[in-house]
Amino acid sequence: MVLPFVHAADSHKVLHYVFPSPETGFDPAVAHDMYSGQVIRSIYETLYAYDYLARPAKLVPSTAASMPVVSNHGKTYTITLKKGIYFTDDSAFGGKKRELTASDYIYSLKRLMDPAVRSTWGWLLEGKVIGLDALAKQARKTGHLDYAKPIRGLELVDRYTFRIHLNKPDYNLTHVLAHYPTSAVAHEIVDKYTDGNGQIMAHPVGTGPYVLTEWQRGSKMILDANPAYRGFIWDFRAGSDPEDKRIVEEMKGKRMPQIGRVEIAVIPEDQSRWLAFENREVDLFNLDGPLAPRALEKGHLRPELASKGVRLSRIIEPELSQFYFNMQNEVVGGLSKEKIALRRAIAMAHNVKEEINVVWNGEAIPLEYPIPPGIIGHDAKYKSSVRYEPKIANALLDKFGYKKGADGYRRMPNGKPLVIVFSARADSTGQQQLEMWKKTFDKLGIKMQSDKRLFPDLLKAEKQCRLMMRTSPWIADYPDGSNFMQLFYGPHTGQSNNGCTRIPQYDRLYEQSVALPDGHERDLLYHKMTRLLEVYAPTRIGYARYRNMLLQPYVIGYKKHPVMHNEWIYIDIDNDKR
Repeated sequence: MVLPFVHAADSHKVLHYVFPSPETGFDPAVAHDMYSGQVIRSIYETLYAYDYLARPAKLVPSTAASMPVVSNHGKTYTITLKKGIYFTDDSAFGGKKRELTASDYIYSLKRLMDPAVRSTWGWLLEGKVIGLDALAKQARKTGHLDYAKPIRGLELVDRYTFRIHLNKPDYNLTHVLAHYPTSAVAHEIVDKYTDGNGQIMAHPVGTGPYVLTEWQRGSKMILDANPAYRGFIWDFRAGSDPEDKRIVEEMKGKRMPQIGRVEIAVIPEDQSRWLAFENREVDLFNLDGPLAPRALEKGHLRPELASKGVRLSRIIEPELSQFYFNMQNEVVGGLSKEKIALRRAIAMAHNVKEEINVVWNGEAIPLEYPIPPGIIGHDAKYKSSVRYEPKIANALLDKFGYKKGADGYRRMPNGKPLVIVFSARADSTGQQQLEMWKKTFDKLGIKMQSDKRLFPDLLKAEKQCRLMMRTSPWIADYPDGSNFMQLFYGPHTGQSNNGCTRIPQYDRLYEQSVALPDGHERDLLYHKMTRLLEVYAPTRIGYARYRNMLLQPYVIGYKKHPVMHNEWIYIDIDNDKR
Protein backbone atom coordinates (compact mmCIF):
# COMPACT_ATOMS: atom_id res chain seq x y z
CA MET A 1 0.00 0.00 0.00
CA VAL A 2 1.36 3.45 -0.93
CA LEU A 3 0.22 6.42 1.15
CA PRO A 4 0.75 10.18 0.85
CA PHE A 5 4.34 10.98 1.72
CA VAL A 6 5.19 10.86 5.41
CA HIS A 7 8.82 10.21 6.24
CA ALA A 8 8.84 7.41 8.82
CA ALA A 9 12.50 6.47 9.14
CA ASP A 10 14.13 7.50 12.41
CA SER A 11 17.74 8.70 12.14
CA HIS A 12 18.35 7.39 15.66
CA LYS A 13 17.58 3.87 14.50
CA VAL A 14 20.91 2.66 13.12
CA LEU A 15 21.47 -0.89 11.90
CA HIS A 16 25.08 -2.07 12.04
CA TYR A 17 25.83 -4.75 9.47
CA VAL A 18 28.97 -6.51 8.23
CA PHE A 19 30.24 -7.94 4.93
CA PRO A 20 32.89 -10.70 5.04
CA SER A 21 34.25 -9.65 1.62
CA PRO A 22 34.62 -6.32 -0.17
CA GLU A 23 31.95 -4.97 -2.48
CA THR A 24 32.79 -4.21 -6.12
CA GLY A 25 30.51 -1.25 -6.87
CA PHE A 26 26.91 -0.22 -7.33
CA ASP A 27 25.96 -0.23 -10.99
CA PRO A 28 23.00 -2.64 -11.31
CA ALA A 29 24.06 -3.65 -14.82
CA VAL A 30 27.63 -4.48 -13.79
CA ALA A 31 27.95 -5.56 -10.14
CA HIS A 32 27.97 -9.34 -9.87
CA ASP A 33 28.45 -10.12 -6.17
CA MET A 34 25.92 -10.53 -3.38
CA TYR A 35 27.41 -7.79 -1.20
CA SER A 36 27.17 -5.07 -3.83
CA GLY A 37 23.74 -6.43 -4.70
CA GLN A 38 22.49 -5.86 -1.15
CA VAL A 39 23.36 -2.19 -1.42
CA ILE A 40 21.98 -1.88 -4.95
CA ARG A 41 18.63 -3.36 -3.91
CA SER A 42 18.35 -0.69 -1.22
CA ILE A 43 19.00 2.22 -3.60
CA TYR A 44 17.41 1.12 -6.87
CA GLU A 45 14.05 -0.49 -7.55
CA THR A 46 12.81 -3.19 -9.87
CA LEU A 47 9.33 -3.55 -11.30
CA TYR A 48 8.62 -6.51 -9.05
CA ALA A 49 9.84 -7.77 -5.68
CA TYR A 50 9.02 -10.61 -3.29
CA ASP A 51 6.51 -10.92 -0.49
CA TYR A 52 8.56 -10.71 2.70
CA LEU A 53 7.00 -13.69 4.52
CA ALA A 54 5.59 -15.89 1.76
CA ARG A 55 7.30 -19.29 1.37
CA PRO A 56 7.92 -20.42 -1.30
CA ALA A 57 8.97 -17.02 -2.62
CA LYS A 58 6.07 -15.08 -4.13
CA LEU A 59 6.34 -12.18 -6.57
CA VAL A 60 4.50 -8.91 -5.87
CA PRO A 61 4.48 -5.50 -7.62
CA SER A 62 7.16 -2.99 -6.60
CA THR A 63 7.26 0.05 -8.90
CA ALA A 64 4.74 -1.68 -11.17
CA ALA A 65 1.10 -0.94 -10.40
CA SER A 66 0.17 -4.62 -10.73
CA MET A 67 1.49 -7.91 -12.02
CA PRO A 68 2.03 -7.88 -15.81
CA VAL A 69 -0.75 -8.58 -18.26
CA VAL A 70 0.49 -11.52 -20.34
CA SER A 71 -0.97 -12.04 -23.82
CA ASN A 72 -0.08 -13.32 -27.30
CA HIS A 73 0.41 -16.88 -26.02
CA GLY A 74 2.92 -15.77 -23.40
CA LYS A 75 5.02 -13.60 -25.71
CA THR A 76 3.75 -10.11 -24.75
CA TYR A 77 3.97 -8.52 -21.29
CA THR A 78 2.17 -5.24 -20.67
CA ILE A 79 3.49 -3.39 -17.61
CA THR A 80 2.10 -0.21 -16.04
CA LEU A 81 4.03 1.77 -13.44
CA LYS A 82 2.76 3.47 -10.32
CA LYS A 83 2.59 7.24 -10.74
CA GLY A 84 4.43 9.69 -8.53
CA ILE A 85 7.67 7.74 -7.98
CA TYR A 86 10.74 9.98 -8.09
CA PHE A 87 14.49 9.51 -8.30
CA THR A 88 16.59 10.84 -5.45
CA ASP A 89 17.48 14.49 -6.03
CA ASP A 90 20.75 14.92 -7.90
CA SER A 91 22.41 17.78 -9.80
CA ALA A 92 22.22 15.65 -12.94
CA PHE A 93 18.49 16.44 -13.01
CA GLY A 94 19.08 20.20 -13.19
CA GLY A 95 17.30 21.05 -9.96
CA LYS A 96 14.01 19.46 -11.05
CA LYS A 97 12.13 16.54 -9.54
CA ARG A 98 12.68 13.58 -11.83
CA GLU A 99 9.76 11.15 -12.04
CA LEU A 100 10.24 7.49 -12.86
CA THR A 101 8.68 6.61 -16.22
CA ALA A 102 8.34 3.61 -18.49
CA SER A 103 11.15 4.99 -20.66
CA ASP A 104 13.58 4.49 -17.75
CA TYR A 105 12.96 0.76 -17.72
CA ILE A 106 13.27 0.53 -21.49
CA TYR A 107 16.58 2.40 -21.25
CA SER A 108 17.80 0.16 -18.40
CA LEU A 109 16.94 -3.07 -20.21
CA LYS A 110 18.75 -1.88 -23.33
CA ARG A 111 21.72 -0.99 -21.18
CA LEU A 112 22.19 -4.63 -20.16
CA MET A 113 22.93 -5.38 -23.80
CA ASP A 114 25.15 -2.37 -24.50
CA PRO A 115 28.63 -3.70 -25.41
CA ALA A 116 30.21 -0.53 -23.99
CA VAL A 117 28.81 -1.25 -20.53
CA ARG A 118 30.18 -4.81 -20.55
CA SER A 119 27.35 -6.02 -18.35
CA THR A 120 27.72 -9.45 -16.80
CA TRP A 121 23.93 -9.76 -16.90
CA GLY A 122 23.24 -9.63 -20.63
CA TRP A 123 22.29 -13.32 -20.54
CA LEU A 124 19.08 -12.37 -18.75
CA LEU A 125 17.75 -10.89 -22.02
CA GLU A 126 19.87 -12.40 -24.81
CA GLY A 127 17.77 -13.98 -27.52
CA LYS A 128 14.53 -13.11 -25.76
CA VAL A 129 13.36 -9.59 -26.69
CA ILE A 130 12.47 -8.90 -30.32
CA GLY A 131 15.04 -6.60 -31.89
CA LEU A 132 17.25 -6.22 -28.82
CA ASP A 133 20.01 -8.57 -29.99
CA ALA A 134 20.06 -6.84 -33.38
CA LEU A 135 20.43 -3.46 -31.66
CA ALA A 136 23.36 -4.80 -29.64
CA LYS A 137 24.93 -6.33 -32.74
CA GLN A 138 24.78 -2.99 -34.52
CA ALA A 139 26.37 -1.34 -31.48
CA ARG A 140 29.30 -3.75 -31.66
CA LYS A 141 29.90 -2.58 -35.22
CA THR A 142 29.54 1.15 -34.59
CA GLY A 143 30.89 1.27 -31.03
CA HIS A 144 27.72 3.02 -29.87
CA LEU A 145 24.29 1.73 -28.88
CA ASP A 146 21.49 3.96 -30.14
CA TYR A 147 19.22 4.16 -27.09
CA ALA A 148 16.81 6.47 -28.91
CA LYS A 149 16.16 3.92 -31.63
CA PRO A 150 12.78 2.23 -31.04
CA ILE A 151 12.70 -1.56 -31.22
CA ARG A 152 9.59 -3.66 -31.48
CA GLY A 153 10.44 -5.73 -28.43
CA LEU A 154 10.40 -2.74 -26.06
CA GLU A 155 7.28 -0.78 -26.97
CA LEU A 156 6.57 2.50 -25.18
CA VAL A 157 2.78 2.77 -24.85
CA ASP A 158 2.57 5.94 -22.75
CA ARG A 159 4.45 7.69 -19.96
CA TYR A 160 3.74 4.92 -17.47
CA THR A 161 3.15 1.87 -19.65
CA PHE A 162 5.35 -0.28 -21.87
CA ARG A 163 5.22 -3.69 -23.46
CA ILE A 164 7.88 -6.36 -23.78
CA HIS A 165 7.48 -8.49 -26.90
CA LEU A 166 9.36 -11.80 -26.79
CA ASN A 167 10.63 -14.04 -29.54
CA LYS A 168 9.13 -16.96 -27.65
CA PRO A 169 7.56 -17.46 -24.24
CA ASP A 170 9.88 -17.00 -21.27
CA TYR A 171 8.40 -18.45 -18.12
CA ASN A 172 10.89 -16.65 -15.88
CA LEU A 173 10.60 -13.14 -17.29
CA THR A 174 8.73 -11.75 -14.28
CA HIS A 175 11.42 -13.18 -11.99
CA VAL A 176 14.04 -11.50 -14.16
CA LEU A 177 12.19 -8.20 -13.76
CA ALA A 178 12.47 -8.63 -9.99
CA HIS A 179 16.25 -9.11 -10.14
CA TYR A 180 18.40 -6.06 -9.40
CA PRO A 181 20.20 -5.84 -12.80
CA THR A 182 16.84 -4.76 -14.30
CA SER A 183 16.50 -1.88 -11.83
CA ALA A 184 15.52 1.53 -13.19
CA VAL A 185 18.55 3.72 -13.96
CA ALA A 186 18.15 7.31 -15.15
CA HIS A 187 20.05 8.14 -18.35
CA GLU A 188 20.99 11.57 -16.91
CA ILE A 189 22.95 9.84 -14.12
CA VAL A 190 24.82 7.64 -16.59
CA ASP A 191 25.52 10.62 -18.86
CA LYS A 192 26.99 12.68 -16.02
CA TYR A 193 28.80 10.11 -13.90
CA THR A 194 29.99 7.47 -16.35
CA ASP A 195 33.53 6.29 -15.73
CA GLY A 196 34.30 6.28 -19.44
CA ASN A 197 33.12 2.70 -19.86
CA GLY A 198 29.45 3.52 -19.56
CA GLN A 199 29.47 2.31 -15.94
CA ILE A 200 28.35 4.15 -12.78
CA MET A 201 29.77 1.91 -10.07
CA ALA A 202 30.60 4.85 -7.79
CA HIS A 203 27.51 7.06 -8.09
CA PRO A 204 24.26 5.14 -7.57
CA VAL A 205 21.04 7.17 -7.80
CA GLY A 206 17.72 5.37 -7.70
CA THR A 207 14.15 5.59 -6.47
CA GLY A 208 14.55 3.24 -3.53
CA PRO A 209 14.32 3.63 0.24
CA TYR A 210 18.00 4.40 0.86
CA VAL A 211 20.75 6.68 -0.40
CA LEU A 212 24.48 5.96 -0.33
CA THR A 213 25.94 8.84 1.68
CA GLU A 214 29.41 7.47 2.40
CA TRP A 215 31.61 4.89 0.71
CA GLN A 216 35.11 3.95 1.75
CA ARG A 217 35.91 1.36 -0.88
CA GLY A 218 36.40 -2.12 0.57
CA SER A 219 35.94 -0.79 4.11
CA LYS A 220 32.70 1.02 4.90
CA MET A 221 29.33 1.99 3.42
CA ILE A 222 26.63 4.18 4.96
CA LEU A 223 23.06 4.14 3.69
CA ASP A 224 20.69 6.84 4.92
CA ALA A 225 16.93 6.62 4.51
CA ASN A 226 15.81 8.46 1.39
CA PRO A 227 13.73 11.42 2.69
CA ALA A 228 11.76 11.51 -0.58
CA TYR A 229 10.92 7.81 -0.64
CA ARG A 230 7.17 7.15 -0.87
CA GLY A 231 7.20 4.43 1.81
CA PHE A 232 4.80 1.56 2.34
CA ILE A 233 2.73 0.05 5.14
CA TRP A 234 3.99 -3.25 6.56
CA ASP A 235 1.12 -5.62 5.79
CA PHE A 236 2.42 -9.15 5.19
CA ARG A 237 0.55 -12.31 6.14
CA ALA A 238 1.95 -15.04 8.35
CA GLY A 239 2.75 -18.33 6.69
CA SER A 240 3.04 -21.77 8.24
CA ASP A 241 6.17 -20.88 10.22
CA PRO A 242 5.18 -20.27 13.88
CA GLU A 243 7.73 -17.43 14.01
CA ASP A 244 5.67 -15.50 11.45
CA LYS A 245 2.90 -14.76 13.95
CA ARG A 246 5.29 -12.96 16.28
CA ILE A 247 6.76 -10.97 13.38
CA VAL A 248 3.30 -9.88 12.22
CA GLU A 249 2.39 -8.78 15.75
CA GLU A 250 5.61 -6.73 15.97
CA MET A 251 5.43 -5.09 12.57
CA LYS A 252 1.86 -4.92 11.20
CA GLY A 253 0.72 -1.40 10.36
CA LYS A 254 4.13 0.28 10.60
CA ARG A 255 5.16 2.67 7.85
CA MET A 256 8.42 1.52 6.28
CA PRO A 257 11.30 1.87 6.33
CA GLN A 258 11.70 2.47 10.06
CA ILE A 259 15.51 2.28 10.14
CA GLY A 260 17.09 5.63 9.37
CA ARG A 261 20.65 4.50 8.75
CA VAL A 262 22.45 1.30 7.78
CA GLU A 263 26.18 1.23 8.50
CA ILE A 264 28.06 -1.58 6.76
CA ALA A 265 31.62 -2.53 7.66
CA VAL A 266 33.80 -4.92 5.65
CA ILE A 267 35.52 -7.34 8.06
CA PRO A 268 37.14 -10.30 6.26
CA GLU A 269 38.40 -12.15 9.33
CA ASP A 270 35.96 -14.49 11.06
CA GLN A 271 37.18 -13.83 14.59
CA SER A 272 36.95 -10.05 14.21
CA ARG A 273 33.37 -10.30 12.92
CA TRP A 274 32.37 -12.52 15.81
CA LEU A 275 33.89 -10.20 18.42
CA ALA A 276 32.04 -7.28 16.84
CA PHE A 277 28.74 -9.15 17.23
CA GLU A 278 29.53 -10.20 20.81
CA ASN A 279 30.24 -6.55 21.66
CA ARG A 280 26.97 -5.43 20.01
CA GLU A 281 28.90 -3.50 17.39
CA VAL A 282 27.01 -5.57 14.80
CA ASP A 283 23.23 -5.95 15.05
CA LEU A 284 22.48 -8.48 12.30
CA PHE A 285 25.10 -11.11 11.60
CA ASN A 286 25.61 -13.87 9.05
CA LEU A 287 27.17 -16.70 11.01
CA ASP A 288 29.41 -18.38 8.43
CA GLY A 289 30.19 -22.05 8.91
CA PRO A 290 33.68 -21.53 10.40
CA LEU A 291 32.07 -19.61 13.27
CA ALA A 292 29.13 -21.95 13.79
CA PRO A 293 30.49 -23.68 16.94
CA ARG A 294 30.56 -20.28 18.70
CA ALA A 295 26.78 -19.94 18.48
CA LEU A 296 25.19 -23.22 17.42
CA GLU A 297 24.84 -26.72 18.74
CA LYS A 298 23.23 -29.25 16.39
CA GLY A 299 21.64 -26.44 14.40
CA HIS A 300 20.17 -24.67 17.42
CA LEU A 301 21.24 -21.53 19.22
CA ARG A 302 23.41 -22.15 22.26
CA PRO A 303 21.57 -21.52 25.57
CA GLU A 304 24.01 -18.85 26.71
CA LEU A 305 23.19 -16.74 23.65
CA ALA A 306 19.44 -17.40 23.82
CA SER A 307 19.45 -16.28 27.46
CA LYS A 308 20.79 -12.91 26.28
CA GLY A 309 17.89 -12.50 23.87
CA VAL A 310 19.89 -13.31 20.72
CA ARG A 311 17.73 -14.98 18.06
CA LEU A 312 18.49 -17.19 15.06
CA SER A 313 16.91 -17.16 11.58
CA ARG A 314 18.14 -20.26 9.73
CA ILE A 315 17.53 -21.57 6.20
CA ILE A 316 19.28 -23.78 3.70
CA GLU A 317 20.69 -21.23 1.28
CA PRO A 318 19.26 -21.68 -2.22
CA GLU A 319 22.77 -21.98 -3.58
CA LEU A 320 25.11 -24.23 -5.47
CA SER A 321 28.74 -24.23 -4.40
CA GLN A 322 30.60 -26.00 -7.20
CA PHE A 323 34.25 -26.73 -7.90
CA TYR A 324 34.76 -25.70 -11.50
CA PHE A 325 37.53 -26.40 -13.98
CA ASN A 326 38.34 -23.71 -16.52
CA MET A 327 37.37 -25.48 -19.72
CA GLN A 328 39.54 -23.09 -21.75
CA ASN A 329 42.65 -23.83 -19.71
CA GLU A 330 45.37 -25.81 -21.51
CA VAL A 331 45.95 -28.09 -18.50
CA VAL A 332 42.43 -28.97 -17.29
CA GLY A 333 40.22 -27.79 -20.17
CA GLY A 334 39.05 -29.34 -23.41
CA LEU A 335 36.93 -32.33 -24.40
CA SER A 336 39.65 -34.84 -25.29
CA LYS A 337 39.50 -38.17 -23.45
CA GLU A 338 42.61 -37.57 -21.39
CA LYS A 339 41.36 -34.13 -20.19
CA ILE A 340 37.97 -35.59 -19.30
CA ALA A 341 39.76 -38.37 -17.40
CA LEU A 342 41.83 -35.82 -15.46
CA ARG A 343 38.79 -33.82 -14.39
CA ARG A 344 36.76 -36.91 -13.49
CA ALA A 345 39.62 -38.30 -11.42
CA ILE A 346 39.93 -35.04 -9.48
CA ALA A 347 36.16 -34.95 -8.95
CA MET A 348 36.17 -38.51 -7.59
CA ALA A 349 39.11 -37.84 -5.28
CA HIS A 350 37.54 -34.87 -3.49
CA ASN A 351 35.64 -35.65 -0.31
CA VAL A 352 32.80 -33.10 -0.28
CA LYS A 353 31.42 -34.28 3.06
CA GLU A 354 34.82 -33.85 4.67
CA GLU A 355 35.11 -30.32 3.29
CA ILE A 356 31.68 -29.51 4.72
CA ASN A 357 32.77 -30.78 8.14
CA VAL A 358 36.21 -29.15 8.15
CA VAL A 359 35.64 -25.84 6.38
CA TRP A 360 31.99 -25.21 7.25
CA ASN A 361 31.69 -27.11 10.55
CA GLY A 362 28.88 -29.20 9.12
CA GLU A 363 26.85 -26.11 8.20
CA ALA A 364 26.06 -27.27 4.65
CA ILE A 365 24.43 -30.18 2.89
CA PRO A 366 26.09 -32.11 0.03
CA LEU A 367 24.28 -31.82 -3.30
CA GLU A 368 23.74 -34.58 -5.84
CA TYR A 369 21.96 -32.27 -8.28
CA PRO A 370 22.89 -28.78 -9.59
CA ILE A 371 19.53 -27.33 -8.51
CA PRO A 372 19.44 -26.91 -4.71
CA PRO A 373 16.50 -27.52 -2.35
CA GLY A 374 13.84 -24.83 -2.27
CA ILE A 375 14.25 -24.08 -5.98
CA ILE A 376 11.72 -25.11 -8.63
CA GLY A 377 13.18 -28.11 -10.46
CA HIS A 378 15.10 -29.58 -7.53
CA ASP A 379 15.03 -33.39 -7.49
CA ALA A 380 15.64 -34.77 -4.01
CA LYS A 381 15.71 -38.34 -5.35
CA TYR A 382 18.44 -37.80 -7.94
CA LYS A 383 21.71 -39.68 -7.37
CA SER A 384 24.91 -38.50 -8.99
CA SER A 385 27.20 -40.98 -10.71
CA VAL A 386 30.19 -39.11 -9.23
CA ARG A 387 31.13 -40.65 -5.89
CA TYR A 388 34.12 -40.32 -3.58
CA GLU A 389 36.38 -43.07 -4.99
CA PRO A 390 40.07 -42.08 -4.78
CA LYS A 391 41.37 -45.56 -5.74
CA ILE A 392 39.37 -45.56 -8.98
CA ALA A 393 40.47 -41.96 -9.57
CA ASN A 394 44.13 -42.97 -9.41
CA ALA A 395 43.53 -45.91 -11.73
CA LEU A 396 41.85 -43.59 -14.22
CA LEU A 397 44.88 -41.30 -14.26
CA ASP A 398 47.19 -44.26 -14.79
CA LYS A 399 45.09 -45.50 -17.69
CA PHE A 400 45.18 -42.17 -19.53
CA GLY A 401 48.91 -41.58 -19.25
CA TYR A 402 49.26 -39.33 -16.20
CA LYS A 403 52.31 -41.22 -14.91
CA LYS A 404 54.22 -40.45 -11.74
CA GLY A 405 57.80 -39.26 -12.02
CA ALA A 406 60.74 -39.91 -9.74
CA ASP A 407 59.56 -37.11 -7.44
CA GLY A 408 56.24 -38.89 -6.85
CA TYR A 409 54.15 -36.36 -8.75
CA ARG A 410 52.23 -37.08 -11.92
CA ARG A 411 53.10 -35.63 -15.29
CA MET A 412 50.98 -34.83 -18.30
CA PRO A 413 50.63 -37.55 -20.98
CA ASN A 414 53.09 -35.52 -23.08
CA GLY A 415 55.66 -35.69 -20.27
CA LYS A 416 55.34 -32.08 -19.12
CA PRO A 417 54.86 -31.34 -15.39
CA LEU A 418 51.24 -31.44 -14.19
CA VAL A 419 50.52 -28.54 -11.84
CA ILE A 420 47.00 -27.48 -10.80
CA VAL A 421 46.56 -23.88 -9.68
CA PHE A 422 43.66 -23.59 -7.25
CA SER A 423 42.37 -20.08 -6.50
CA ALA A 424 40.65 -18.98 -3.31
CA ARG A 425 39.81 -15.89 -1.30
CA ALA A 426 42.66 -14.39 0.70
CA ASP A 427 41.06 -15.07 4.08
CA SER A 428 40.90 -17.85 6.66
CA THR A 429 38.10 -19.71 4.88
CA GLY A 430 39.99 -19.56 1.62
CA GLN A 431 43.06 -20.96 3.35
CA GLN A 432 41.06 -23.89 4.68
CA GLN A 433 39.67 -24.60 1.22
CA LEU A 434 43.18 -24.61 -0.20
CA GLU A 435 44.31 -27.05 2.48
CA MET A 436 41.39 -29.37 1.73
CA TRP A 437 42.19 -29.37 -1.98
CA LYS A 438 45.90 -29.87 -1.31
CA LYS A 439 44.87 -33.02 0.53
CA THR A 440 42.80 -34.11 -2.49
CA PHE A 441 45.64 -33.57 -4.93
CA ASP A 442 48.10 -35.35 -2.64
CA LYS A 443 45.88 -38.46 -2.86
CA LEU A 444 46.34 -38.33 -6.63
CA GLY A 445 50.03 -37.46 -6.68
CA ILE A 446 49.28 -34.12 -8.38
CA LYS A 447 51.22 -31.00 -7.48
CA MET A 448 48.98 -28.08 -6.45
CA GLN A 449 49.83 -24.39 -6.40
CA SER A 450 47.80 -22.06 -4.17
CA ASP A 451 46.53 -18.77 -5.57
CA LYS A 452 45.07 -16.41 -2.95
CA ARG A 453 43.35 -13.21 -4.11
CA LEU A 454 40.96 -10.59 -2.82
CA PHE A 455 37.34 -11.38 -3.63
CA PRO A 456 36.86 -8.64 -6.28
CA ASP A 457 40.06 -9.78 -8.00
CA LEU A 458 38.80 -13.38 -8.11
CA LEU A 459 35.55 -12.27 -9.73
CA LYS A 460 37.34 -10.17 -12.33
CA ALA A 461 39.78 -12.94 -13.24
CA GLU A 462 37.15 -15.65 -13.60
CA LYS A 463 35.00 -13.50 -15.87
CA GLN A 464 38.06 -13.37 -18.13
CA CYS A 465 38.53 -17.18 -17.92
CA ARG A 466 41.92 -16.73 -16.25
CA LEU A 467 41.53 -19.04 -13.24
CA MET A 468 42.23 -22.76 -13.50
CA MET A 469 40.10 -24.02 -10.59
CA ARG A 470 38.00 -22.43 -7.88
CA THR A 471 35.17 -23.11 -5.43
CA SER A 472 32.39 -20.97 -6.86
CA PRO A 473 29.13 -20.32 -4.96
CA TRP A 474 26.01 -19.21 -6.82
CA ILE A 475 23.02 -18.02 -4.78
CA ALA A 476 19.63 -17.95 -6.51
CA ASP A 477 18.82 -14.77 -8.42
CA TYR A 478 15.30 -16.12 -8.75
CA PRO A 479 13.75 -19.35 -7.43
CA ASP A 480 13.78 -21.46 -10.60
CA GLY A 481 16.12 -24.23 -11.74
CA SER A 482 16.95 -22.42 -14.98
CA ASN A 483 18.97 -19.96 -12.90
CA PHE A 484 21.35 -22.81 -12.01
CA MET A 485 21.38 -24.82 -15.24
CA GLN A 486 22.44 -21.67 -17.14
CA LEU A 487 25.71 -21.65 -15.18
CA PHE A 488 27.14 -24.20 -17.66
CA TYR A 489 25.68 -22.79 -20.88
CA GLY A 490 28.45 -21.92 -23.35
CA PRO A 491 27.21 -18.47 -24.50
CA HIS A 492 27.15 -17.33 -20.86
CA THR A 493 30.96 -17.52 -20.69
CA GLY A 494 32.29 -14.24 -19.33
CA GLN A 495 29.03 -13.62 -17.49
CA SER A 496 27.66 -16.37 -15.20
CA ASN A 497 29.47 -19.40 -16.70
CA ASN A 498 32.54 -19.11 -14.48
CA GLY A 499 34.10 -22.36 -15.71
CA CYS A 500 33.92 -21.11 -19.31
CA THR A 501 32.21 -24.40 -20.20
CA ARG A 502 31.21 -25.18 -23.79
CA ILE A 503 29.68 -28.62 -24.30
CA PRO A 504 27.61 -28.62 -27.53
CA GLN A 505 25.17 -31.32 -26.37
CA TYR A 506 24.55 -29.48 -23.10
CA ASP A 507 23.99 -26.17 -24.90
CA ARG A 508 21.40 -27.70 -27.22
CA LEU A 509 19.49 -29.23 -24.31
CA TYR A 510 19.61 -25.98 -22.37
CA GLU A 511 18.16 -24.09 -25.32
CA GLN A 512 15.31 -26.61 -25.46
CA SER A 513 14.70 -26.31 -21.71
CA VAL A 514 14.27 -22.53 -21.63
CA ALA A 515 11.28 -22.83 -23.97
CA LEU A 516 9.47 -25.07 -21.49
CA PRO A 517 7.58 -24.32 -18.28
CA ASP A 518 8.35 -26.15 -15.07
CA GLY A 519 7.18 -29.74 -15.37
CA HIS A 520 8.05 -33.31 -16.30
CA GLU A 521 9.31 -32.50 -19.80
CA ARG A 522 11.74 -29.86 -18.56
CA ASP A 523 12.86 -32.08 -15.67
CA LEU A 524 13.82 -34.81 -18.15
CA LEU A 525 16.05 -32.35 -19.98
CA TYR A 526 17.60 -31.22 -16.70
CA HIS A 527 18.42 -34.85 -15.88
CA LYS A 528 20.12 -35.32 -19.25
CA MET A 529 22.07 -32.09 -18.79
CA THR A 530 23.20 -33.15 -15.32
CA ARG A 531 24.43 -36.51 -16.63
CA LEU A 532 26.46 -34.66 -19.26
CA LEU A 533 28.07 -32.62 -16.48
CA GLU A 534 29.01 -35.88 -14.77
CA VAL A 535 30.40 -37.41 -17.98
CA TYR A 536 32.46 -34.44 -19.17
CA ALA A 537 33.21 -33.20 -15.63
CA PRO A 538 33.54 -29.43 -16.19
CA THR A 539 32.58 -29.16 -12.53
CA ARG A 540 32.20 -31.14 -9.33
CA ILE A 541 28.82 -30.42 -7.74
CA GLY A 542 29.47 -29.49 -4.11
CA TYR A 543 27.05 -28.28 -1.48
CA ALA A 544 24.48 -25.76 -0.30
CA ARG A 545 25.32 -23.95 2.93
CA TYR A 546 23.02 -23.06 5.78
CA ARG A 547 22.40 -19.36 6.17
CA ASN A 548 22.43 -18.64 9.90
CA MET A 549 21.47 -15.06 10.69
CA LEU A 550 21.94 -13.94 14.29
CA LEU A 551 19.82 -11.06 15.58
CA GLN A 552 20.52 -8.88 18.59
CA PRO A 553 17.54 -8.70 21.01
CA TYR A 554 16.53 -5.24 19.81
CA VAL A 555 16.19 -6.19 16.12
CA ILE A 556 12.48 -6.53 15.36
CA GLY A 557 10.64 -8.32 12.57
CA TYR A 558 13.58 -10.06 10.91
CA LYS A 559 13.23 -13.28 8.93
CA LYS A 560 15.80 -14.45 6.37
CA HIS A 561 14.36 -14.38 2.88
CA PRO A 562 15.58 -16.99 0.38
CA VAL A 563 16.03 -14.53 -2.51
CA MET A 564 16.12 -10.98 -1.13
CA HIS A 565 19.19 -10.01 0.89
CA ASN A 566 18.35 -6.46 2.02
CA GLU A 567 15.75 -7.32 4.66
CA TRP A 568 16.52 -4.12 6.60
CA ILE A 569 13.81 -2.45 4.48
CA TYR A 570 11.25 -4.65 6.29
CA ILE A 571 12.51 -4.60 9.89
CA ASP A 572 12.75 -2.26 12.87
CA ILE A 573 15.00 -1.56 15.86
CA ASP A 574 13.88 -1.04 19.46
CA ASN A 575 16.38 1.48 20.81
CA ASP A 576 15.02 1.10 24.35
CA LYS A 577 16.32 -2.48 24.33
CA ARG A 578 19.64 -1.51 22.79
